[in-house]
Amino acid sequence: MASNRHGSHPAYYGPQATDDEPRTEWNPSADTLRPVRGRHRVTRQRGGTIARSRAVLGVGVMAAVGAGGMATAQEGGAGSVPGLDSVRSIPDQIPVLNSLISSGDTGGEAEETVTAAPFSDAQDAGEALRARILQQAEEQDSTAQAAEIEQALSAAQQDAIIAAAELAEEERLAEEQRQREAEEERQRLAEERRLAELRASFTLPLTSYTISSGFGASGTMWSSTHTGTDFAAPTGTPVKNVHTGTVKEAAWAGSYGYRIIIEQEDGTELWYCHLSSMNVTAGQSVDTGDTIGRVGSTGNSSGPHLHLEVRPGGDPIDPLTWLRGKGLAV
Repeated sequence: MASNRHGSHPAYYGPQATDDEPRTEWNPSADTLRPVRGRHRVTRQRGGTIARSRAVLGVGVMAAVGAGGMATAQEGGAGSVPGLDSVRSIPDQIPVLNSLISSGDTGGEAEETVTAAPFSDAQDAGEALRARILQQAEEQDSTAQAAEIEQALSAAQQDAIIAAAELAEEERLAEEQRQREAEEERQRLAEERRLAELRASFTLPLTSYTISSGFGASGTMWSSTHTGTDFAAPTGTPVKNVHTGTVKEAAWAGSYGYRIIIEQEDGTELWYCHLSSMNVTAGQSVDTGDTIGRVGSTGNSSGPHLHLEVRPGGDPIDPLTWLRGKGLAV
């Protein structure tokens, strides 16, 4: 086998021929490679096609070997051409070879169709990738905006809930205040009605008077403390019945002088003492404002006045406090 001019490696001319067969150069493009037809057409140039095809083929073989074609060639069985499958696949791996191999050896001009897909497809793929990246960027931007909007809506809803709760609490407090004020007004009006009714059913014993001695005072005039209130007034001043009741006693009572005791419906007794005269008798019913006697200075007295005692349960209490409790100004 002859060596090539570029090195010590023997030239390879394809499968081994028998002794009877003539040895010719093996052109894999004529037997095994098929041109790939595409959308574009190129015009073959005259001259140099065989040499150029062989050069490109050699480069393709080296690329195939470097990419793993050697492994395929080594796996071939006995009688197979080493690396033949790798060589056959080179035009498919390197589409540019199609245009060179398919030109043939005629040297004439011919118009063959070859694919230019790697260029147009790469351009289309680049545009598609760019469009996809832009779409993903827009989707991410839209997602971020949607997240911001959702977060803002959530915050707004939370603020609205808090504001609604605060408003509800304010309204509740305001309603409680209105109810409290309404209740206070109701109680005030009720108290005014009660006092008005009391004033209508209760009256002071004297129209004109001066308080000369109060409840609980001490002195030589009393054996212990003063058990009533003294209303000083001129002798003969009419004494009125404070509230409706029944005359329990109208008589002389020693140190109290002339005394009238009137029992009210609830059992409270009112004592009118030191009277100069009496207009009622025991067992008689009297109404509010009836004249029952006149101011005097009988009994243990230092001057004309009405000694008034209030005994709701036997023991005396402060008459002024009791009268004020009935709505009377004293």
